[in-house]
Amino acid sequence: MKKNVLIIGAGGVAQVVAHKCAQNNDVLGDLHIASRTESKCEAIIASVNAKNAMKVAGAFTAHAVDATDSEAVAALIRETGAQIVINVGTAFVNMHVLDACIETGAAYIDTAIHEEPEKICETPPWYANYEWKKRDLCTEKGVTAILGAGFDPGVVNAYARFAIDQMDEVKSIDIVDINAGNHGKYFATNFDPEINFREFTGVVYYWEDQQWKETTMFASGHTWDLPVVGPSQAYQSGHDEVHSLATNYPQADVRFWMGFGDHYINVFTVLKNLGLLSEQPVVTAEGQEVIPLKVVKACLPDPASLAPNYTGKTCIGDLVKGTKDGKDIELFVYNVADHKEAYEEVGSQGISYTAGVPPVAAAMLVATGEWDAQTMKNVEELDPKPFFTLLDRIGLPTRVVKGGLGGEDMAWTDYQG
Repeated sequence: MKKNVLIIGAGGVAQVVAHKCAQNNDVLGDLHIASRTESKCEAIIASVNAKNAMKVAGAFTAHAVDATDSEAVAALIRETGAQIVINVGTAFVNMHVLDACIETGAAYIDTAIHEEPEKICETPPWYANYEWKKRDLCTEKGVTAILGAGFDPGVVNAYARFAIDQMDEVKSIDIVDINAGNHGKYFATNFDPEINFREFTGVVYYWEDQQWKETTMFASGHTWDLPVVGPSQAYQSGHDEVHSLATNYPQADVRFWMGFGDHYINVFTVLKNLGLLSEQPVVTAEGQEVIPLKVVKACLPDPASLAPNYTGKTCIGDLVKGTKDGKDIELFVYNVADHKEAYEEVGSQGISYTAGVPPVAAAMLVATGEWDAQTMKNVEELDPKPFFTLLDRIGLPTRVVKGGLGGEDMAWTDYQG
C-alpha cells in the first residue's frame, strides 16, 4: 500500500490531476504539487479549495522544483514523503523525474513519452529510445513505473487490451481521437504547442504487416462515424501508444487517427511552410536570435485559457478487429467527454480532463496494490477491468459497441462476448 502523491507540472492537465487527487485523497493521502513556478501550483490548489474538492481533511502543498534536475526532484520526494509521483510536466522532463523515482523508490506515472528538445520522431519503437532502457533497473529495485497513463496513450491501451482479451486472435487496432468541440479562438492547441506541433511535423510511423511503415501528416485521411459526435474526418498521425501496442501485439496492424478540421490544417500548413514551426534558431534584422516555434507558442492562447468557453464533446476509442471461434469479430471501445461539464467540475477543458483523470485512477490502483507492479509497465500490460471500474466512478465511463461502429452499444460491464 502506497500513499502521498507528488504531482509534477502546473498546466491544464495538472489542474485536472490535482482536483481528482483531492476528490480521492482518502485513498491517496497527502498531496503535493510542484513546478518551476510555485505560484502556478498555488493557483491550482486555490481552485481545488474553491470547489471544496478535498474529500477528507488533508494537506495539499505547493513547491518549486526544476524537474530537469533529478537530484532536486529526488530531494523533494524525500522531503514530502511522496510514495507516488504523477508526472504531467512537459515531455522533456520525463526521464529526469523517472530517475528520481528509481533513486527514491517512489512509484512513477506519466502520460506521454519522453522527448529530447533537439530530436523529433526518433527511431521506432519510441519507448525503446529512453524509457524501456530503465525497465531492468525498475525490476531490480522493485520500482513501479507506469508509462503513458493518460487517455491516448493510456486508456486507449487498456481499451485495446480489453478488446483483445475477448478474441482468440487480434488482426488490427485503429485508435481514433475526435475532438468535436469549439474553443471560439481563431487558432489554438489543446496542449503545449511546442509538444503538439512536434507530433505533426515529423514522420508518421505506423505498424502494418508486422513492420514499421512511414507516411506524412495529413497524407492519409478517413471519415469515421463515431458515437455521439457523428461523422468526422481524421488523419493518420504518429502517436506514443502505437509503439508499445505494436511491440506487445506484433501480429496486429496498429494505427492512430487524429481528427482535424480544414481550418486547422490550413493554418498549420501556412505556419509550417513559412518555417514558423522550426526549432532551429533564426536571427532577426535587429540581431536577436529567436526560435520560431517558441515565438508561435508565445503568440497562441495558453491551452488552459480555452476552458471557460469550450463547448462540444470528444469521442476517443479503439476499433479492434480479430477472430473468435473461427469467426470475425469487431469491437469499438470508447468514451465520450463533454468540455462544458469538465470545466464546471474541475475548471479545465475536456481534452485536459481526458488526459488528467486516468493517471489519478492509475495512482489509486498503485495505492491499493492492484497496479503496484514493482517493475515498468505500459498500460496494456496491466489488468484493464479495475481501471475501467475506477474511471466509470471518477468521470470517464467506458462503453463498447459490439459488432464495430454502428453495432450494439452498451456499458463495458454489459458486454458478454
